[in-house]
Amino acid sequence: MRIKNISLILILLTFLAKPVFANFDVSARTAIVQDYLSGKILFEKDADREIFPASMTKIMTSIIVFDLLKSGELSLDDKFLVSENAWRLSQAGYSSMFIMVGDEISVENLLRGIIVSSGNDACIALAEGIAGTEEEFAIMMTEKAREIGMENTNFTNSSGINAPDNLSTVRDILIMSNYLIKNYPNYYEYYKETEFTWNRTGGDPIKQGNRNPLLYKNIGVDGIKTGYLAYEKYSLASTIKRNERRIIAVGSGFVSKNSRSKESLKLLTYGLTNFDTINIAKKDEIFDELEVWQGTKKTVKSYISQDVYKTIPKAKKKYLKVSINYQGPLKAPILKNDILGKVNISYKDEQIGEYDLLAFEDVKRQNIISRLISSINFLIWGDV
Repeated sequence: MRIKNISLILILLTFLAKPVFANFDVSARTAIVQDYLSGKILFEKDADREIFPASMTKIMTSIIVFDLLKSGELSLDDKFLVSENAWRLSQAGYSSMFIMVGDEISVENLLRGIIVSSGNDACIALAEGIAGTEEEFAIMMTEKAREIGMENTNFTNSSGINAPDNLSTVRDILIMSNYLIKNYPNYYEYYKETEFTWNRTGGDPIKQGNRNPLLYKNIGVDGIKTGYLAYEKYSLASTIKRNERRIIAVGSGFVSKNSRSKESLKLLTYGLTNFDTINIAKKDEIFDELEVWQGTKKTVKSYISQDVYKTIPKAKKKYLKVSINYQGPLKAPILKNDILGKVNISYKDEQIGEYDLLAFEDVKRQNIISRLISSINFLIWGDV
């Protein structure tokens, strides 16, 4: 087995044991912070504690719609008829986009009414338009939650209000937020809109601002969703993007609006300032070249079939080792996508990652005369 050490300005430390949070804490009952690219959990506080997700529920409501838009079963221009059931929530003192009974409203306007204005009435209008009843739509939401790994979540309505069995955890809300950003980057643009104006029927246009306070700080925050219930107090799923790096934080049980804003920013800042995230490999891009025996080329280009990002505490890169293990030199012929060896990543002598190294190209075998010359050269000079 040949071992090729690679001391790039690389990184590591992904999913090692449990994260060490030093003396950091946050004024929330439960919270979690993740580096989006590597998936590394950077901080957690009672992250599996049961919560009422309140309006963070609406993230899943929008995901169901995005799924249908992606599959072509729905379009942004489709219109749904507003029922009296949906209209009532625009009259009950809850956040709403103020729809009227009998209105026909486009899917896009309802989405923006949910995402920007946090309209509970818009949630019901979409739920009924898609599934017939809000109860059936909630079943779709819970099924989707199971599909994407939200193991401790149950949805019973589309808005998150007044639903004692509408339950989740900040870890599950994090999973949902990560899924949203990864799978729907174009539709996710709605989440950074700071205002939404709707030309409602029978009245002047209504202009409402986004309820996410961090969007207005001009620091790179582009989502995601606030929440409030009297029992749960204030909650927020938030995310910040700096250059190529993104941090996601979810917290619940903030005691006030001001605390929600301040402590959520503290969570995001902690992730940005205490850790570095570095790209070890880009999906399907050349990673390295390995020696070939009796091939028409002396080396073969190799790649890893996925993006490999790792997150480590700042100033800890010296503890990282990246090596390629393979039986070399590799004997031709070699076909594209053949497994050539393994890329091993260790941190403080503990293996923390292993990836297949694949052939980026075909390498044909030399003709018999060239092979003979290669064999003679090897016997005399030890040169492959």
